[in-house]
Amino acid sequence: MRVARSPRKPRIGITLGDPAGIGPEVALKAVRDPKILAAVRPVLLGPRAALEYYARRLGLASRLTFTADLVPEPGTSKIVALDTGGFSLPEIPFGQVHVECGRAALAAIRCGVALALQGALDAIVTGPIHKKSAQLAGIVGAGHTEFIAHLCGVTDVRLMLVGPRLRVIHVSAHVSLRDALDLVKRERIVRTIELGAEVLKKLGMPRPRIAVAGLNPHASDSGLFGNEEEREVGPAVAKARRAGWRVEGPLPPDTVFHRAARGEFDLVVAMYHDQGHIAAKTLSFADAVNVTAGLPIVRTSVDHGTAFDLVGRNKADPQNMKFAILLAGQMARLSVR
Repeated sequence: MRVARSPRKPRIGITLGDPAGIGPEVALKAVRDPKILAAVRPVLLGPRAALEYYARRLGLASRLTFTADLVPEPGTSKIVALDTGGFSLPEIPFGQVHVECGRAALAAIRCGVALALQGALDAIVTGPIHKKSAQLAGIVGAGHTEFIAHLCGVTDVRLMLVGPRLRVIHVSAHVSLRDALDLVKRERIVRTIELGAEVLKKLGMPRPRIAVAGLNPHASDSGLFGNEEEREVGPAVAKARRAGWRVEGPLPPDTVFHRAARGEFDLVVAMYHDQGHIAAKTLSFADAVNVTAGLPIVRTSVDHGTAFDLVGRNKADPQNMKFAILLAGQMARLSVR
């Protein structure tokens, strides 16, 4: 009798984020969860000093083990970590902006991206960084997403939020609202539809139903409140349909998210950051996960910041990190043999 071999669990690299924030705490808490260990093989990526410090505070020092081969044994009770360096302070400056913390956060990201590009990791999950500390450390780009895109050698990426009731991808993200208006162009909208659909394929939706929000109130109400729908959004939807996508729009922004949350659509294309984020975070503040669409690797991220006010108090909730890890594992399984 032949026994089928089970596919191996995806190997997920988890960057700690800024050592002065809650990233190390939520990462260590998350990888203890039996649901996480049943679904993926987690590997923590960060400076040894920070990992050991937080592990001691959480009573996990005896379970932390550092490796260089990224092959945790199945069923191991150890918390597997890789020292990515970049941190030389004698003490961690809790809740403070510091160049060393930014440097350590960027070092972990560089390591995770490099290993994912090499195939040593099946996906990466990124902990929260502090923008000011990262800037002091010389980050390339406006933030986390742009830095990872730079490391991957791509420029055409989109920010996507995935929650249990709503999925939203954004035509533009971290730019001013005035600049975001200039990015509402038909080719960019079509590409956003394509990138969102590619993510949904990795989540088991080969023929997703996609709604495209209008830019203006009531999707301009036949031109009463602007002409972007007629000039850019509508033609983009028509082009996407001709390419075979199941797309509707432009739809009024004040109702489209409700319709999607009710189950009519699998994805909403939002025209700018707050249009999508307000809806997603209102419905799923604690369990929406950030996904970067358009990368050659799978990358998810927590959808919260460094929470400097919670650092060192053992009160940080790891739920969003757990959701990010599980989603990364789900997306990575298609490439795992």
